[in-house]
Amino acid sequence: MDRLATISLLADLAPADREDLAKQCAWRTFRKDQTVVESQSDDRDVYFLVSGSVRIVNFSLSGRPVAYATVGAGAYFGELAAIDGGPRSASVVADEESQLAALSPDAFVALMQSHPGISLAVMRRLVGIVRSCDERIMDLATLGAMQRVIMELCRLAKPDPITAGSWMIYPCPAQREIAGKASTTRETVARVFTQLQESEQIRRKGRSLYLTDRAALETLAHRLAPGTG
Repeated sequence: MDRLATISLLADLAPADREDLAKQCAWRTFRKDQTVVESQSDDRDVYFLVSGSVRIVNFSLSGRPVAYATVGAGAYFGELAAIDGGPRSASVVADEESQLAALSPDAFVALMQSHPGISLAVMRRLVGIVRSCDERIMDLATLGAMQRVIMELCRLAKPDPITAGSWMIYPCPAQREIAGKASTTRETVARVFTQLQESEQIRRKGRSLYLTDRAALETLAHRLAPGTG
């Protein structure tokens, strides 16, 4: 059985090689809201998310959660500590019951050394993290809370596959998750949603959120005075 077949990073490996790798992993199942990795811990394993989903979070000095990302089945995380040997930079919490395969840092480094394609994919992912952090640092330095929420909605939106020129977010994250990514409160996110819905700039339908005019929302975000919200 090819237990790591769904992991995108390992897609180019032969099934037999993936199964050899699977035998090197420690397999664990986490229930919803159970902590997988604790921030600042010395756990250095790389985790392959076989099923379920997890959220990457950190906490401010006041204890407010700051959500970095939600990771779904087929992805992996934990490569930073595996590569540099440092403590965990964030916590990881299961969003639902999830099965993960943990690979030791030595085995992960050996995997990258023996497979240049995997090494390149990891480097591209790290570059993406750096670029995303640069964008968020700029947002925090130049935008107010309401602006950051609007810009986060613009980032999350993808072209509607059915209606040309339309943009949508599916599934729309919980308000607490958007608040974490925008470094604000859930109450601020709720207030922004109410204002945008009343002005018909966004509309909800089931688990989908539609942006009436994504470009206009970006313009609105940059026009608002810093500190609004």
